[in-house]
Amino acid sequence: MRTHVGEVMALFREYGELSRTDVIDLSGLSRSTVNQRLTSLHEFGLIREIGGAESTGGRPSSRFSLNRGRAVLLTADIGATGFVAAICDLGGTPLAHRRRTIDVWDGPEPVLSAVDACFTELLASPEAEGLPVWGVGIGVPGPVEFAAGRVVNPPIMTGWDGFDIAGWFSHHGAAVVVENDANSRAVAEARPRRHDNLISLKVGTGIGSGLVFNGQIIRGSEGAAGDIGHTRAAVADSADPLPCRCGNVGCVEAYAGGWAIIRDLALLGVHAADVGEVVALVRQGNLDAVRLVRQAGRVLGDAVADLVSILNPESIIVSGRLSDSDEVLLSGVRERVYQRSQPLATRNLTISVSQLGEFAGVMGLALITGDRIFGSERIEELFPETADRPA
Repeated sequence: MRTHVGEVMALFREYGELSRTDVIDLSGLSRSTVNQRLTSLHEFGLIREIGGAESTGGRPSSRFSLNRGRAVLLTADIGATGFVAAICDLGGTPLAHRRRTIDVWDGPEPVLSAVDACFTELLASPEAEGLPVWGVGIGVPGPVEFAAGRVVNPPIMTGWDGFDIAGWFSHHGAAVVVENDANSRAVAEARPRRHDNLISLKVGTGIGSGLVFNGQIIRGSEGAAGDIGHTRAAVADSADPLPCRCGNVGCVEAYAGGWAIIRDLALLGVHAADVGEVVALVRQGNLDAVRLVRQAGRVLGDAVADLVSILNPESIIVSGRLSDSDEVLLSGVRERVYQRSQPLATRNLTISVSQLGEFAGVMGLALITGDRIFGSERIEELFPETADRPA
């Protein structure tokens, strides 16, 4: 019974607006069961009636849509040097947001305290309108044990290993989801566009990669799937490998991460305080910055080329602050991917910059948090009365 409520709710989250007939056709449930589930969801305020569908001669069929404003979700996309916190509706749309500069190496307490301070501000904003908080989603730049809500052996997050991030936000009295930042971006890119096979590259101060295949996040057994930033760079085999922030040498990030480009620019006498200034130099036509960013694209292309041959994605979408370099970065990625991957795997492959900008992470986190809340087991916690309704 509860599963049926979750299944019907999932349809509205995916399609937004449906008639009774649509729900019957998509779910395969009987008309009586669908009517009961629609009544339950309507009573709980999760869907709202929006009028009749186009008539085919008989009585017009009622149409319903997801009530995005029934509650809100708090989300924070944490990177190496900053984060975006947002309050989102149940459809994943950010209603208000805050940006903050932080240093992830300061450890979990100061960073998460800054996030929670932003959440307090957002909940006091007009956009919150006193709505209940049903979920909290936190994205971090490292491997995550998803079920436990903890970071696991992160390469660059000193002091975060095993820290109970989910527990930190438990005072909100809502479900808490902790996810790798690149995975959340991959969901934000894939789900609204119904892209079932996608690689999302996050390129900023550091480098991450999220994989969505057959519509599902590929996390791996330890949460480390897709972490190309700390695999060995192809260029490292032809020269003395450069040291990486993770303590290893020859990592992709040591050649293509934003911090590595800033390092190389400094050796050439060009100052850039952060990745945003690197992008500004590229846009101004600084030859050293253009050359280094294009070379970073080639290193990324080398790193992802084998994934393309093995997994055969339909698209690679690049986000993160360095992606604002647009074609300067993408040209290097395309060069190596098309050169090194199997021709069949690249025949219809698209490689592009995300159109979601800085909101990609928080939007993906809202969608993943919604999955947790409205799953067949969780939905009974919100609405235990569904257990007592007849099937």
